[in-house]
Amino acid sequence: MHFPPVNYLAVLVAAIVIFILGGLWYSPVLFMKKWVALQDRTEEQMRAQAASANMPLMYASAFVTALITAWVMAHLLAYMASVVDPSVTNLNAGHGAIFGFVCWLGFAAPTSYATALFSGKPKQLWLIDSAYNLVSFVLAGAILAVWR
Repeated sequence: MHFPPVNYLAVLVAAIVIFILGGLWYSPVLFMKKWVALQDRTEEQMRAQAASANMPLMYASAFVTALITAWVMAHLLAYMASVVDPSVTNLNAGHGAIFGFVCWLGFAAPTSYATALFSGKPKQLWLIDSAYNLVSFVLAGAILAVWR
């Protein structure tokens, strides 16, 4: 299978957006307090865990996962655009956002929901985590569609 070329600068920017959104999403500005509480932990316990963890490696790993997500989405989006209509050269942000939503709906949401069900995690915890994936995918899709 041949994949059409992608804009790797757009992939990098989409990955940075996903990474920054994650930092914001799980910060006190947005959902940190609720997210920590839903795990039956305290902020002090989370800080202690972070202090004993290799944070540079964790952040680097989080960025690599964002990069993989953006890279795969870019290739799928380019391939689908070329298959649906090879003459399509300009996609808009709406196309990309819908693509990101469909990726979330088809891959991230159902697999993470099934995992949450069997792990016994609260559904609100799944909702916070899954909504982060939804927003990430929609933003990445919009960036990748516009900047091809």
